[in-house]
Amino acid sequence: MATPDQELVPLLDKDGVRLTVDDALATVTLTNPAKRNAQSPAMWRALAQAGRQLPGSVRVVVLRGEGKSFSAGLDRQMFTPEGIEGEPSFIDLARRGDAELDSAIAEFQEGFTWWRRNDVVSVAAVQGHAIGAGFQLALACDVRVVADDVQFAMRETSLGLVPDLTGTHPLVSLVGYGRAAEICLTGRFVGAEEAVNSGLANLAVPAAELDAAAHDLAAAILAAPREAVIETKALLRGAGDRTYDEQRAAERAAQTRRLRDLAGLGE
Repeated sequence: MATPDQELVPLLDKDGVRLTVDDALATVTLTNPAKRNAQSPAMWRALAQAGRQLPGSVRVVVLRGEGKSFSAGLDRQMFTPEGIEGEPSFIDLARRGDAELDSAIAEFQEGFTWWRRNDVVSVAAVQGHAIGAGFQLALACDVRVVADDVQFAMRETSLGLVPDLTGTHPLVSLVGYGRAAEICLTGRFVGAEEAVNSGLANLAVPAAELDAAAHDLAAAILAAPREAVIETKALLRGAGDRTYDEQRAAERAAQTRRLRDLAGLGE
């Protein structure tokens, strides 16, 4: 597998987002290190486009950020009256009707939703600051490998807002309601050791080893048969919404499909 992703011809390279594909492995890179990969609606649209452009051959997607920070969160220009050129400011959004505002936020969320699709496994490689929208983008992925200098923080509440880029559901699922509430309501930083101990991160490594660790994890996932990975991810993702007996039934149905497929009797 080629690394870094700059060695490959990008399928997408716009608005601070680069998508490259090396056979079954895709890499999505945030490419505005000068602004610590601050996020904007244009970046969210590019992230959504990256998901739409993934070739069917891709099984694992690694998400990474260039520079010292994974993503420092929202571009602060969005908080100013003039906003970002060509984009609605927060004041402009607030003046819209309920349905129009809901639709705008739903569009923003699209860049954060596809990472949990059952047909791909997403791995976030997170270093330095992952704040607000940056934290939520890391939470959008299935697993997180972090550098020992990582600093997660959910600052929306401190700014008078709420986390609305799909981060609340995975955060509660990973660390529980009490810790999620405390992290969001105080806006404090969560470092690498706490992130691993709380289940927020799967693995912490020295910053210089982050990309290699993420690719090692991707390779380990790719070593398993694709259909078994897809079925297992679907089982795990649905477990929280099923009763124990419903989950047992889902396991039986999934295993029936796998056994028949392995025996050459699948549809």
